[in-house]
Amino acid sequence: MQTLLSNISKRIRQVYQRAEGFIEDEREFPLSQVFLNATFQRFVTDNVSMLKDLHADLHEDWLRLYATLDVKGLYITLSVDLKLVQMELNKDVQLIVFEQISDTQVIEAKFKNIFQKLAVKFALFFYQKVLNKDPLGMILEKLNVIKVKDDLLYLDLNRWLGKNRSIIDTLARVHVNHAVLREAELVVMGNVNLTALFKKMSEQPVEDWSAEEELEETQVSPIKQK
Repeated sequence: MQTLLSNISKRIRQVYQRAEGFIEDEREFPLSQVFLNATFQRFVTDNVSMLKDLHADLHEDWLRLYATLDVKGLYITLSVDLKLVQMELNKDVQLIVFEQISDTQVIEAKFKNIFQKLAVKFALFFYQKVLNKDPLGMILEKLNVIKVKDDLLYLDLNRWLGKNRSIIDTLARVHVNHAVLREAELVVMGNVNLTALFKKMSEQPVEDWSAEEELEETQVSPIKQK
C-alpha cells in the first residue's frame, strides 16, 4: 500500500510539473508560417481536388492568402488579404474565422480559350464593381472549403482534423482560445486542460505509473516549450 501511495504521489507531481503555470495561465505557442502552410496542404488542399494550392504569407496583424484553382480548363491563382478574427481549437471545435480586407487579385491565369478569359474578367468586374461583393469567398464556399456568413470566412477544420484521433486527443488536453498574427508567425494562445491530463493518467495501468522516468529539473516538457 505504501508503494502504491508513493507511485500515485509521484505521478501527480509529474502531472503538475508538466502543467506548471498552465493550469490557469494562458500561454503563447508560436507556429511558423511553414508549419501553418504544411497544415493547409495536408488537411485542406489534399482533400479538395480542384484546389491545387492554398498557402498564406503572414504579416503583423494580417495575412495574404493565395489559392490556386484548376476548374474546367481554367488554371488560376488568386490572392486576398485577410485579418484573423477568431481561432478556437479544442476537442469539439476546430474553427478559424477571417475578415476580408482587400479585393481578390488575379496573380496568374491560364485560360482554355479567349472566351473563357473574357468570361472570367467580366465575372470579376461584375462581382466587385456592380454587386460590390468579392468572388473568392463564394468560390471557396462552392468548393466546400469555407462558409461565408456576415462577410466573414469560416474555415471549419473539424471535417478533416476530426478524423485524426491523435490530434483530437491532443486537443482534449491543450485548448487554443485565440491567436494573433506576427511576421511569418502565427502565435496561438492556449492553456492545458488539467482534468484531461488526470483522466489520461487514470486510464493507464497502475503498474505502469512507476515506469515513467522522472522529469529532471533541467528538462523542458513539450507543453512548456515556447
